[in-house]
Amino acid sequence: MRPRPRAGLLTHPVRLVVLGFAVTVAATTLFLLLPVATTPGRTTSPLVAVFTATGAASGALAVVDTGTHWTTFGEVVIAAAVQLGGLGFMTSASLLGLLVSRRLGMRIRLLAAAETQSFGLGEVRRVVRAVALVTFTVEAVIAAVLFLRLWLTYDRSPARAAYESVFHSITAFNNAGHSLYGDNLVGFAADPVIILTVAGGVILGGLGFPVLFELRHELRTPRYWSLHTRVTLLGYGILTVAGTIAVAATEWRNAATLGEHGVGDKLLAAFFASTTARTAGFNSIDYADADASTLVVTDVLMFIGGGSASTAGGIKITTFMILFFAILAEARGDETVDAFGRQVSPAALRQALAVALLGVALIVVATLCLLSVSHHTLDQVLFEVTSAFGTVGLSTGITAELPAFAQCVLIVLMFIGRTGPIAVASALALRERRRLYRLPEERPIVG
Repeated sequence: MRPRPRAGLLTHPVRLVVLGFAVTVAATTLFLLLPVATTPGRTTSPLVAVFTATGAASGALAVVDTGTHWTTFGEVVIAAAVQLGGLGFMTSASLLGLLVSRRLGMRIRLLAAAETQSFGLGEVRRVVRAVALVTFTVEAVIAAVLFLRLWLTYDRSPARAAYESVFHSITAFNNAGHSLYGDNLVGFAADPVIILTVAGGVILGGLGFPVLFELRHELRTPRYWSLHTRVTLLGYGILTVAGTIAVAATEWRNAATLGEHGVGDKLLAAFFASTTARTAGFNSIDYADADASTLVVTDVLMFIGGGSASTAGGIKITTFMILFFAILAEARGDETVDAFGRQVSPAALRQALAVALLGVALIVVATLCLLSVSHHTLDQVLFEVTSAFGTVGLSTGITAELPAFAQCVLIVLMFIGRTGPIAVASALALRERRRLYRLPEERPIVG
């Protein structure tokens, strides 16, 4: 009998995802360390370069102001990292979903094909081509709208308007949140064209390629939508509405954020805050002046994140919704977890629990690390840590003030947050095996 070959570094698909992300971060870091990338009079340390590269590729935090610290060359490098990080992750996540469906046996593969028509048993080239087409089409539309608005309304030159619109279309669809403006989008808080266009790109990027692909073919026939699409859309809608109401309620009278705006502008800013918290990182209010309750609401939204196989981070909406349906099933005394007339497999429930609990553990450990080396309050540190894990990019303004050790913790957290949840879920699915025996059952006391 021939010995079973040992798995190499490149033989496991999850390792490929992590390696690809690491290469993107490393290449971006080297480019940002070039003198041509930094504005004259400023210096870029290796820590700043690594932090910025990781934040750009993951769509998370930044330690320096993008529009003033970096030259046009540096900004283009950051935009390229955002694009590669978002497009590459979206593609690899979709391909991992395809691979998982192929590794679970013919019966489950056929069920998966019926549930996720976007994957089915299609070819890799078709998936990659479709992801690229969706990405560049949406970004082109966003850039066109922003270009016209910046050129005709804000007196930008055509060249400058085009540059700013392309940069922000890339960061919007890829849920990055990096902006060329020092106050992010606070200056456009009352402009519905800018705000809603950016929010539209964030939503489309955050829904995920499987949902977008399925809606493209079955938009007018909801009865044919897969369980994944229904769960994602329901969860996204609930969280968006609930987040909007919560932010509006907590910030309505805060003169530093929403208090000075009219009713329409308040609702617009609250909607934008709810949308970008999962997980784009744009902001039209200053979170340094936000109420502590708003930070907690945003923490929850950032932790949950966006759709699976999307440019967003977090534990993902499908994970959250599976756990939600599991709670409902337990409260009703049901033996199985059901949703939309379908039964959620025990394997999916186990994976959701694993991803969620690992996410909580990472945030707790990172928060304790930052509290031990900084003087900032718990709500500020927790906000920063959750933003890093959820690859959001929102900040209360303390990132640059943190010591080097704390920034290194955030770098690791951004890296894990970008690759971790999908890697864990895929690794669990790919390692699934059938056991030929069953152990004696015993029920411990729970609760």
